[in-house]
Amino acid sequence: MMTAPQSSTQSPTRAVVLEERALGSGPGIAVLIGALAAYAAGILLARAGGTVEDWVAAAVLVGGTAGLAGLTAIKPGEVRVVQLFGGYRGTVRKTGLRWVNLFAVRRRVSVRIRNKETPTVKVNDSDGNPIEIAAVVVWQVQDTARATYGVEDFVAFVNTQSETALRHVANGHPYDNAGTDALSLRDHTDEVAGQLAAEIAARVVPAGVDVMEARITRLSYAPEIAQVMLQRQQAGAVVAARSRIVDGAVGMVQMALARLAEEDIVELDEERKAAMVSNLLVVLCGDRGTQPVVNTGSLYQ
Repeated sequence: MMTAPQSSTQSPTRAVVLEERALGSGPGIAVLIGALAAYAAGILLARAGGTVEDWVAAAVLVGGTAGLAGLTAIKPGEVRVVQLFGGYRGTVRKTGLRWVNLFAVRRRVSVRIRNKETPTVKVNDSDGNPIEIAAVVVWQVQDTARATYGVEDFVAFVNTQSETALRHVANGHPYDNAGTDALSLRDHTDEVAGQLAAEIAARVVPAGVDVMEARITRLSYAPEIAQVMLQRQQAGAVVAARSRIVDGAVGMVQMALARLAEEDIVELDEERKAAMVSNLLVVLCGDRGTQPVVNTGSLYQ
């Protein structure tokens, strides 16, 4: 009885993540002086003539050329990622005129602090309302080996991941909390910014990038619902203001009744108290000024 051959399945292997390591470099000024001296000596030997002198002159000129070819100027805020024969050799962070292997490929990487403002994106918040949101991200390259070899283009990678994280954070929170304790985009900007920065930092780890800060720079409802939401906010503000007015009016009525009873100015029965409370609330809670009718008769007429 023949059995079918078993196929071995192997899990896909991930590429080895490179870590930045320091690479030593020679003093560029000394090499430059030596190379210029070699050129001068080679020219003098070539002019002297003779077979030996010509060979020595050629060797000296080649040495001087090799010295100049390995020179590289590194400005503050920049480093050089050195690759030799296809392999990563290290990163030169020391600034100034330095000398490295002339056969090495030296890639310039900026380690300055950068900021990037994401384009305004249209997403739905956790309540399903379409909103427009944008953010600014402050970041810096920390691991130049990962930035160079970990991703194709670390600048484009940071931009894409920042926008993706912004969409995800915006989807997880409502635009406003509508009087609840929910974490909202409008009322809890610091907390939301902290979540956004943490998520972007986690996403850009393969690029060797450190996220310093992320802040929301634009937040608004989408144009198609902006007018309706504005009316809802205005209605909420009116209700809140009315509630505060009523609370104050009730307190003033209580104080008036207490003062009347305490100083024994007039004795009111329950019906007159109810009428007084009604009148005071109308006066205190009305939108317009009231025009009272003065009673010139007795108390009950």
